[in-house]
Amino acid sequence: MNSSFTRRTFLGASLATAATAALASCSPSPAAKTVDRILPTDRLVSQYEDSRSSNGTTVTQKLSAGVFDTTVAGIALSTWGYNGAVNGPVIRAKTGDTLNAQVANALAESTSVHWHGLALRNDADGVPVVTQPAIKPGANFDYTFRLNHPGTYWYHSHVDMQRERGLSGALIIEDPREPLLYDQEWVIMLDDWLDGITGTPEDALDELSMGMDMSGMDMPMTHMLMGATSSYLGGDAGDVSMPAHLFNGKATQDAEVFQSRPGNRIRLRIINAAGDTAYRVGVPGQRITLTHTDGFPVQHEDVDAVVLGMGERIDAILTVQDGYTPLLAIPEGKDGRAYGLISTGSGTAPDAATLPSTLDGTVTDGGRLTADESVLLTATKPDRIHTMRLTGSMGKYDWSINGRRFDMKKPFAGAFDIGLDERVQVKMVNDTSMWHPMHLHGHSFQLSNNGARKDTVIVRSKETVTFEFDADNPGQWIAHCHNAYHAERGMIGLFSYVR
Repeated sequence: MNSSFTRRTFLGASLATAATAALASCSPSPAAKTVDRILPTDRLVSQYEDSRSSNGTTVTQKLSAGVFDTTVAGIALSTWGYNGAVNGPVIRAKTGDTLNAQVANALAESTSVHWHGLALRNDADGVPVVTQPAIKPGANFDYTFRLNHPGTYWYHSHVDMQRERGLSGALIIEDPREPLLYDQEWVIMLDDWLDGITGTPEDALDELSMGMDMSGMDMPMTHMLMGATSSYLGGDAGDVSMPAHLFNGKATQDAEVFQSRPGNRIRLRIINAAGDTAYRVGVPGQRITLTHTDGFPVQHEDVDAVVLGMGERIDAILTVQDGYTPLLAIPEGKDGRAYGLISTGSGTAPDAATLPSTLDGTVTDGGRLTADESVLLTATKPDRIHTMRLTGSMGKYDWSINGRRFDMKKPFAGAFDIGLDERVQVKMVNDTSMWHPMHLHGHSFQLSNNGARKDTVIVRSKETVTFEFDADNPGQWIAHCHNAYHAERGMIGLFSYVR
């Protein structure tokens, strides 16, 4: 995106016309018209969907995106959400099911729903202009697609800063032949929050967009966070001051309590839905066993805490002790915390002020885990190698890939072309002074050296992360930083299937 053309302005008045043009042609650039791109409307997209296994069961979920009144961190406010809640409904299905999500847009602006982490049909990916026209105010849209891989996923708006107002929810795909043994399951969505407390996400973005050049430092700053650092993330931790951190939509004033029994094994399905905050998650004085990242099994690892970048998911097993057990989510490099409590019916709930402010010991993240042998990609020489340089700076708050800010007017400019059934190797080189949680749509990738299978990975400052994926899902797929503010300022690329 360039400074004169953002998703916000584009999706306002002329989205439908521009979306139709983008989907009907290969590129607005005459030089690129010779490239035969496999668009979301291509018959191959439907053919690949038909080849996915189906058990004949359809799970239907109604989602209404709208404005509602609620209380967050003790403050009455108006915000946006699905079905009148900060976290939308937890959607549950099984592998082989077909999901039919019936979305009604009760907002005053266009919206969409992206299904984060799923290798689904391209025309259901929920990226306006690239995969579909956005859903206009007052309109309805059905997303219908098959679910082929179990795991912890989530869904959220992919328009402007809407996700930061609460338009997100969990999607759990269960395995009918689940090999993991546990007694209970707890789905946990973590989020950072400012909407209705210190302003709006758009206010924060506008302030950040002025940049940090010294010429503007005499202006009062409400949202820009200065001096937030994390040694684990390799430097700056985040850009935005967040007045609240939420655990399943609840701040510390109203912590969620999960009922259990001593000795029970709880499967924790943890989702970082935040816009600008990585969370360090753990139980003080007790280890958790990591079992999955981004829906794929890993070699089990016992840790004191795990760090999740925005968009990442972790599954872990926790054995319940008697009394109250706090599950903490500490924002990396920022003040505050989020937490929930596990209760066995005895003891007294701890006061928030008495809980630890740090989680030390053995700490890791999904990008440092090792894939379970059952999900390793077959070793083969890559057919195509792409280098994605993460570029930009806080100075002008411009973020980009290979020096190019994504422009919805020209979605194929600078695209990373790939061919169907190729093995693709990607080298992500972070040239910036900040870390970025990079997310690839429509595919899972495997990190180098038998690393984990993932769709979202932390790339630290000056670090290179190499991964490979199989190009087995035709269409047009974006890859972007899952810091909402970085993506909105241009850190988006496009993997484009071509014939």
